[in-house]
Amino acid sequence: MTAPLGPVTVFLVDDDPSILRAVGRLLRSADLNVATFHSPQEFLDRQDPAAPGCLVLDVTMPGLNGLELQQALIRAGNHLPIIFLTGDGDIPMTVRAMKSGAVDFLSKPCRDEDLIAAIMIALAKDQQLRQQQAQKRTIVDLLATLTPREHEVMLGVVAGKLNKQIAAELGTVEKTIKVHRARVMEKLHVSSVADLVRLSERIGAFARGG
Repeated sequence: MTAPLGPVTVFLVDDDPSILRAVGRLLRSADLNVATFHSPQEFLDRQDPAAPGCLVLDVTMPGLNGLELQQALIRAGNHLPIIFLTGDGDIPMTVRAMKSGAVDFLSKPCRDEDLIAAIMIALAKDQQLRQQQAQKRTIVDLLATLTPREHEVMLGVVAGKLNKQIAAELGTVEKTIKVHRARVMEKLHVSSVADLVRLSERIGAFARGG
């Protein structure tokens, strides 16, 4: 398993102070940074969406419950991995949580090693998501450096068209297409058509939410 990079935090949300103390103590004994919250609303008010980590969340709480907090985070575009830890979960509740992307759904009391294992999986997932988001931002920034014509040439190249075909479609000469193509390769930091196609496939995956 990939180890989490940099400082990460396990965000623990439960309305039972004794659970916050016990689980917080367990996680700190495992050398994990912990931030505790007594309610989902307190978490929403205080948590920094840019902070890496995962969320250990009770389901049944006064006011906003755990499943509602999960949906609120999804709507906000916050994909912090969630582990539900609850004393009264049922099968439909579990299915709903997992379909919405929860990493695990553990019943209280759970074994310490099960909770720690789920948290490590969640932290690794968060690291992977953040790396993908960083790659996406880099690619978007590179694409923004292309002129409209260079973008058209790029689309032609990744579609497998010859320079003369692209030139005919764009109403220009093959020599001009070669110049645009070279600039596209330089700006996107790729050295071959194969690399350009792979980059294009990644762009498509990002567009589909992959």
